[in-house]
Amino acid sequence: MHNQDWWKSLFASIDGKDTAAFLDFLTDDAEFRFANSPPAMGREAIGAAVSGFFGAIAASRHLVHRTWEDADSAACHGDVTYTRLDGRQITVPFVNVFYFRGEKIARYLIHIDLAPLFAP
Repeated sequence: MHNQDWWKSLFASIDGKDTAAFLDFLTDDAEFRFANSPPAMGREAIGAAVSGFFGAIAASRHLVHRTWEDADSAACHGDVTYTRLDGRQITVPFVNVFYFRGEKIARYLIHIDLAPLFAP
């Protein structure tokens, strides 16, 4: 089971736009799917995808409402507030699903509607 510190650390790496810290949570051959984007496979491709997204926003702030876990998977839901590059803020709900290999995430699936973030 992952404790509250683990969850806080994961989302702090994201909200801090710290790609290297985020990648430390993943296996070398991880799969990462963000919304309806094609999956990125492996840390290098995931790092490029995540860095690209970080560059498209000014900031993010995640508020996790609940987490669930079993032996090799976990899920969480919450709200994320994005600050766009134009300074406007958008809050949308999300659900993340994780599949673990040992203590690392082998599959990271983000279910979110990003349309409001990039709407004119």
